[in-house]
Amino acid sequence: MKTIGLIGGTSWESTLEYYRIINELVRDRLGGFHSAKILLYSVDFDEFVKLMNDGRWNEIADRLIEIATKLERCGAELLLICTNTMHRVADEVQKVISIPLVNIIDVTAEKIKEKGLKRVGLLGTKFTMEDEFYKNRLKSHGIDVVIPEDDERDFVHNVIMKELCFGIVKESSKDKFREIIEKLISNGAEGIVLGCTEIPLLIKQEDCNVPLFDTTRIHAEAAVEYALRD
Repeated sequence: MKTIGLIGGTSWESTLEYYRIINELVRDRLGGFHSAKILLYSVDFDEFVKLMNDGRWNEIADRLIEIATKLERCGAELLLICTNTMHRVADEVQKVISIPLVNIIDVTAEKIKEKGLKRVGLLGTKFTMEDEFYKNRLKSHGIDVVIPEDDERDFVHNVIMKELCFGIVKESSKDKFREIIEKLISNGAEGIVLGCTEIPLLIKQEDCNVPLFDTTRIHAEAAVEYALRD
């Protein structure tokens, strides 16, 4: 079994889910008392939120590179950045480490293609929905992307940053998310990407009548597949 390196804390609410899912999958695959070999570096998310809001992505890349190299030196054999938004700088991180970085967008794209879908709705932080890095990466896999309207993007972002990152789950927010998802479907989305690792705390497959892509679980599953590969 390979050792999985996790860069977490972004937020720790979703990092908890990564840890739980990865260990459950390893237990189910191997049985007995087996659990995953994990090295977790959990950051102070407040520092990263300030950098994101100021558009200081070069500094974010530098910090993630520093953490990734530490995890590699400590024995990590693959790496996950436990957030969608910071995959904006994932390629920069991969360039300076020799272990594979499991890109959350690529593994999600593979699941979308397995379903035979060509057009998906994307929910996430404003950085993920509005910047081009996520949409372009999906487009490189032949997948078109639909995003919510301006005011809806503000709502989704605020629920993530002001509620879900603090473990707050509101039924009213879930209802509004459902409305936004229905509009994305009416605009041609054949599936919905939960492009923020906190959103699965709020929205489940039963809340949506098209395929839902839980990026937290997809990312964790991909990590376990790689870690257990001969």
